[in-house]
Amino acid sequence: MSTVIGVDSSTQSCKVLAVDAQSGEVIASGASAHPDLTAVDPRVWTSALREAWRSAGADRLGGSVAAAGVAAQQHGMVALDSSGTPVHDALLWNDTRSAADAARLRDELGPEAWVDAVNLVPVASFTISKLAWLAQNEPDAAKRVDQVVLPHDWLNGALGGEFTTDRSDASGTGYFSPVTNTYRTDLLEGFFGRVPRLPRVVASNEQAGTVQHGWGIDGAVLAAGAGDNAAAALGLGLRPGEVVVSIGTSGTVFTSSPSPMPDPTGAVAGFADAAGGHLPLLAMLNSARVMAATATMLDVDLAKLDSLALAAGCDAGGLTFLPYLDGERSPNLPHASGSLAGLTRSNMTPENLARASVLGVLNSLADAIDVLRQSGGTPDKILLIGGGSKSRALRQAAASIFNLPVEVPASREYVALGAAKQAAWAATGELPDWKRSIEAAYEPEGDWGFGVRERYAEVRKSFYGV
Repeated sequence: MSTVIGVDSSTQSCKVLAVDAQSGEVIASGASAHPDLTAVDPRVWTSALREAWRSAGADRLGGSVAAAGVAAQQHGMVALDSSGTPVHDALLWNDTRSAADAARLRDELGPEAWVDAVNLVPVASFTISKLAWLAQNEPDAAKRVDQVVLPHDWLNGALGGEFTTDRSDASGTGYFSPVTNTYRTDLLEGFFGRVPRLPRVVASNEQAGTVQHGWGIDGAVLAAGAGDNAAAALGLGLRPGEVVVSIGTSGTVFTSSPSPMPDPTGAVAGFADAAGGHLPLLAMLNSARVMAATATMLDVDLAKLDSLALAAGCDAGGLTFLPYLDGERSPNLPHASGSLAGLTRSNMTPENLARASVLGVLNSLADAIDVLRQSGGTPDKILLIGGGSKSRALRQAAASIFNLPVEVPASREYVALGAAKQAAWAATGELPDWKRSIEAAYEPEGDWGFGVRERYAEVRKSFYGV
């Protein structure tokens, strides 16, 4: 075996890596953009996969490829009729139109009953909330639904000819239990009105099938695949006590656990990982795009925003930015908006605003780390990944805001890398132990971070009561 292929189909793009199966080194890569929308025709993802696949030269690798694996954004509702045609655009994780439906689901069963059933409590992001929305708001379309799959399942179907899923991705639907590893069809019956066909769940180390003709690697093993965060954990080789903070389109905070970490408040989603264990996770809708929006407002690029943030005082001159620009999932405030508090004539500068946007993102993530700790997690180190982790200002402030040591792994496509690692596992029966390289490390400096955290908590509570 020489080469495996990993796919990362994210909200914004599709990335394809050809990876040396022995060393984990990337041989070739390709990418294709996705539309920046919260509801998308899933056939767009297939087209983007083909473009990224060709860009990486995967279609020319032939028999040298032993296996391929797909990781993708979680929760997206892909509802299909009996011919396999979408009855509605796929509602993505960041589409909040189902917020009222999620609240109704929570109220009807109660948070503890949801945790007992599926180890999470519905929010707008989860598939079951979106199906409930479809049934309530598009009843004619809902009646035509024959099967429901997720973005990763859809692409498994494009590659292998069958819609299949894995427990990590299924655990984000709200109708699959990662504790019993079974679908809870009673929840679909209750809140969608009936039970559509659902994809076969493939174990993390098993083969989902083989890649069909037309992709240039006929007969290569198709791995189970995974949700994006589970794949990132696999790609990083996440160890006990380590918490991943991923700053991309969304912000996520997650760790690995051999056993479930149920949270009756619903703040922590008790997902499955891609290695047979569990992946307690909190997700924020607002992350790197907060800094991008601030850069746009200041009419600068991201590099200049970073320079401005580095030139400001460590506490942004007293400015506090609540970064809920697109509503928020953690805390569950789907209709919230961003706020800037503490403005004075003396601190209202581009430097302080740039710094406040960085601190706003970090404070939101620090809230999530605190919740994870309260739910039984024992973090002793943060691994900082994602596009936002390239910001020098953010890196340098992170350890003080989190009050934990921070390591920045070498910049790599960890979701696609995890999918490739899983592909190697499916092909050989052994999970590779690819080395992890650390690019930078930081320790908390002084006590300024405590003051910033306290101020942020006060402003958040005064605006939203949480």
